[in-house]
Amino acid sequence: MIVIDLPQARRLAFGVVLGQAAATVLAGLLAWAISGERAAFSALLGGGIGTASSLVLALAGFSRRAAGPEGALRAFYRGEALKLVVVVGLFMAAFRLTKVAPLAMFAAFAATFFVYWIALATALWPGDRARDQGITEPAPRKTTADATHTVRD
Repeated sequence: MIVIDLPQARRLAFGVVLGQAAATVLAGLLAWAISGERAAFSALLGGGIGTASSLVLALAGFSRRAAGPEGALRAFYRGEALKLVVVVGLFMAAFRLTKVAPLAMFAAFAATFFVYWIALATALWPGDRARDQGITEPAPRKTTADATHTVRD
């Protein structure tokens, strides 16, 4: 079991948003270099949708008002629901209001997911990093020869 406190999770969530914003800008520049202005605009839209939805989750899901574990879980679920609404609404608006290059838009949106997955994997990866941050894991259990009693060191 890994223990992560709420302020650390909040910092991680906002760090993901910043990473996604950077990935969006890079995707826009890459799309512009490969295919021109329309692809760059589409990539910025797609990455912006991913980044905006993560910001909504970070603001709503990690609010300081959540009291106790149940409140924190409720806030996180509310943030996830709002994130889904934002993604669907912004994609609908993008397709209805602008002429986009769908490949560039969805590629940049996918890039924001890679940022999220990489950040999550590195934050939860057990080992030296967890030990350096003061995150504790329970001691492994040792069993006696007859396997009916469990002994802790």
